[in-house]
Amino acid sequence: MNSPTPNISADYPRIRQLDEAAINRIAAGEVVERPASAIKELVENALDAGARRIEIAYADGGKTLIRVSDDGCGIPPDQLPLALARHATSKIDGSDLLNIHSFGFRGEALPSLGAVGRLTILSRAPGHDAGEITVAGGKMGAVRPAALSAGTIVTLRDLFYATPARLKFMRSERAEAQAITDTVRRLAMAAPFAGFILRDVSGGGEGRVTLRAEAETGDASAALHARLSRILGRDFADNALRLDATRDGLHLSGYAALPTYSRGAAIAQYLFVNGRPVRDRMLTGALRAAYSDVLARDRHPAAALFLDCDPTLVDVNVHPAKSEVRFRDPGLARGLIVSGLRHALAEAGHRAASTVGGATLGAFRPEAGPARPYQMDRPSALDRAIAYQVQSPGFAEMPPPYSARVEATTDSDDPVTARPLGAARAQIHENYIIAQTETGIIIVDQHAAHERLVYERLKAQMAGTGIASQALLIPEIVALSDSDHALLIEHAEDLATLGLIVEPFGAGSIAVRETPAILGPVNPAVLLRDILDELGDQGDSETIRNRIDAILSRVACHGSVRSGRRMSADEMNALLREMERTPLSGQCNHGRPTHIALALSDIERLFGRT
Repeated sequence: MNSPTPNISADYPRIRQLDEAAINRIAAGEVVERPASAIKELVENALDAGARRIEIAYADGGKTLIRVSDDGCGIPPDQLPLALARHATSKIDGSDLLNIHSFGFRGEALPSLGAVGRLTILSRAPGHDAGEITVAGGKMGAVRPAALSAGTIVTLRDLFYATPARLKFMRSERAEAQAITDTVRRLAMAAPFAGFILRDVSGGGEGRVTLRAEAETGDASAALHARLSRILGRDFADNALRLDATRDGLHLSGYAALPTYSRGAAIAQYLFVNGRPVRDRMLTGALRAAYSDVLARDRHPAAALFLDCDPTLVDVNVHPAKSEVRFRDPGLARGLIVSGLRHALAEAGHRAASTVGGATLGAFRPEAGPARPYQMDRPSALDRAIAYQVQSPGFAEMPPPYSARVEATTDSDDPVTARPLGAARAQIHENYIIAQTETGIIIVDQHAAHERLVYERLKAQMAGTGIASQALLIPEIVALSDSDHALLIEHAEDLATLGLIVEPFGAGSIAVRETPAILGPVNPAVLLRDILDELGDQGDSETIRNRIDAILSRVACHGSVRSGRRMSADEMNALLREMERTPLSGQCNHGRPTHIALALSDIERLFGRT
């Protein structure tokens, strides 16, 4: 190398003050990363202004045009130049940067947009005439009279024209449009009482509406449920569990989907803190931990979680984009999410996602040919009994190759059918139980269902008696850095409840004296490294618990009813009743559904009987 400090020339130039235009362009790089970032800032300004209807239009992925119109309070003409000044805002007075109640507060968005694009603000406040101001590349024009009934229209053209190097890092128009849609979807979830319209006006004209969400009515929970139904789809709303939990000043609300309504990627996870959409690794980790016992590793939960607290308990001034937050007590926030979600999942009991039944119906293939309209009244119980007697042979009389049998019943109006999982009527292929309910049928995978029941029973027993530990003949000494040593000692009591006993052993060393007996022989050093990695990443560790749960799951799998075993009617009904009583019995230990519900009306539709 020619110079030991290649970033500084050998001449050591004098320190100089950058001009205002350069400062604004640098600041814009932090606030406005892409067109979606610009739309986020403008829509948040509209919400802070009390808007109840917001329309967003963009062209060419937001590169050539972004326009946000709202019916908010507007800006008086004499304040338009001040709105374009850096760190000028109407939302705080600067005396308390922790007590933030609005989306925006830094006063950087509008001047940053004006520094890198051609920005025009047209606004009218009550009691004032409408005014318009334009700024291009940081050069501000004069305020001009304009025509507007109410609200504000902000138009941004040629984003990053003043910083052409940034254009090279823009993605395709389709990718930028997708990012815009995702941003507006998140903001629409955060404000269900406001209406949103998103248009793609590439090519001119009115364009096409890519997202529409009318303002919702009712109480906060009903409005949120309706908004999530519009944005995430009816399937999510039908299979979502309502959350409502409070702990030490933090309130968790929102909706989380059943485990059997899971996704192949983490694309349906939305987190909000005091109504602000955020992307927080700690909160995402808490969501994943809450579902760890009911989802396979390659599946991801779907949820919209809202954490609300006193603004002084969370710092939203971590990053200029305000997408990151920092809690005063991160462990409290994480624990509330994990416990709140697990409680909601346990209360769901034996529920499985309705989409499972829908997929089952879609797998059926009716006989080819024109459908024949057919309608028949459902016969009475007596008529059915007589008809069954003359229909021979029945399943029970079929030769051995048929792996099915029917349990005899004298009254198909058995009160047991009123139970959620109904009454067992048949077993086919020595693995699937067919149960009848008042409104349809239930198909149960006997092995998967019993596996979950045994697993929950084992976990309850272990929780009651505690996790036994196995003392090591010779304590294992593990050398750690000072920071890792302090972190592990801090969590020593929590680890002891899981059967892992550790003690300080000199400077920078830990003595592992006991390990969980159920794990068998373990490598203490590797185990501690895994725990430390998780503590550093999430602030908490589920490594030992997950390993114990994995062992219990394997024990439950081997100890449950095997496929191929014939079960009596009493055994099948006992299994159904226990499923109704056991939390999380809607899915097996690996996240697969344990039963499928088919409505009688859907079955009749398959046969053209509607």
